[in-house]
Amino acid sequence: MPSNDARILAQAAVPTAAVGVLAAVVSGVVAGGKGAIGAVVATVIVILFMGVGLYVLQRTAKSLPQLFQMMGLMLYAAQLLLLFIFMAAFKNTTLFNPRAFAIVLVAATLTWIAAQTRAHMKAKILYVEPDATASSGAPAKGDKPEKTGHSS
Repeated sequence: MPSNDARILAQAAVPTAAVGVLAAVVSGVVAGGKGAIGAVVATVIVILFMGVGLYVLQRTAKSLPQLFQMMGLMLYAAQLLLLFIFMAAFKNTTLFNPRAFAIVLVAATLTWIAAQTRAHMKAKILYVEPDATASSGAPAKGDKPEKTGHSS
């Protein structure tokens, strides 16, 4: 994974993990041990789903750039749908507190999206890769400058 991608992943995962730790402590105090377990499971699911989604999106951007926007929209819709499916599937579980699980799942998802948005806005990513000659501003040795304008 290139350094920009890894940096964006870290800048999204770290705040999400911090919110998950805080939510686990609060859920543990409010709902007991099962609340803390629900918060931890929700945080791990969000980091896993969103991290894999970011990886898939970056791979798509490099191999099929014309599909990037459509793939991003489809990917986020699929991720949110899968998270709602998880909430519905574990609604009546006795393994952990389902209310804490659902609240932390939503909070961690919103944190990830906000942190990823901030990371993308702060990143200095080129939209177009410049040519070697264009970066120096001068034509390469042996190249004749192009004539522009009328020849008369």
